[in-house]
Amino acid sequence: MLNKRDGFAKWVFLVAAVYGILVLAPQYLVESRFGPNVAGGISRPEDFYGFIGVALTWQFVFLVISSDVQRFRPLMLVGVTEKLSFGLAAAALFAAGRIEMRVLAFGLIDLTLGTLFLVSFLATRPRMVRLPSVLAA
Repeated sequence: MLNKRDGFAKWVFLVAAVYGILVLAPQYLVESRFGPNVAGGISRPEDFYGFIGVALTWQFVFLVISSDVQRFRPLMLVGVTEKLSFGLAAAALFAAGRIEMRVLAFGLIDLTLGTLFLVSFLATRPRMVRLPSVLAA
């Protein structure tokens, strides 16, 4: 049985994974919506599919983490960097006027998830157990 902290972390990573799969997987089917005739279209499809593939792979890593948060706890910090890499880039690009608000919204979701990943990491740290002293005076 999971304690509350492990249960929280399990749900955070499970929800993040399901959300990510639902958002990312369909993008394999919509490249034409971002084609060269669309402003800001895809001029390098290998970058588009590479990004989707790597990001989707991370969703399966999040599923693995959710399966045993204590065993895979070190991966939580790597997950934080995965979320920060897009979230911070989206914020900077929006500030520079290079992306639309809807892209920033996805970046803000990633920043929120990254924060929840960090909270999960901190919440699941091993607890110190005080043992009775056998050398009591």
